[in-house]
Amino acid sequence: MTTSTFRKLISTPFLFLLIAALPLAAQTGTGSLKVKTSSNRTGIFVDGKYLGPVANFKVARKYSLPAGSHEVILREPRFEEAKATVQITAGKTTTLKQDLKPRPAPMPPFGELKTSGFEKYSAVFLNGGYVGHSDEFDFGKQGLLVNPGEYEIEITSPGGANLLKTKVTIQKDKIETVKAK
Repeated sequence: MTTSTFRKLISTPFLFLLIAALPLAAQTGTGSLKVKTSSNRTGIFVDGKYLGPVANFKVARKYSLPAGSHEVILREPRFEEAKATVQITAGKTTTLKQDLKPRPAPMPPFGELKTSGFEKYSAVFLNGGYVGHSDEFDFGKQGLLVNPGEYEIEITSPGGANLLKTKVTIQKDKIETVKAK
């Protein structure tokens, strides 16, 4: 490339177009979101979609998101729901630090709900409220303590697919297990 060609390329109109396109280029692509809260069991919902838990074995998870502004909702049954807006920058990790306000502890009597065979980190909802992910309720003595009664349970994959929707009856001092079909 000759010097005169190079000078023509960086002429004023071309330079203005290049400078105007830089912010757009910076907002294309993906970045990451990492959330730190007072409970590693907290579920992350971004723009209404469940992504997964805040952490796995106390190690914060990173979730890939398109660059731009996103609404984040943090849900954990022992704490009040928290909302925030985050700005994701392409190629960077944004960390959201959010303290959660505890709810009063539930009172007995309890029955227990377990899950079996669902996709890793699938969201579990009881009567429409997020209660955790299926991995928390499917191993050994792990289960969800629930007051006796009838509940609608829904389990969705992290990708949003409905894996199960049914009614369960929880009885005092009994274990109810729902299995993937």
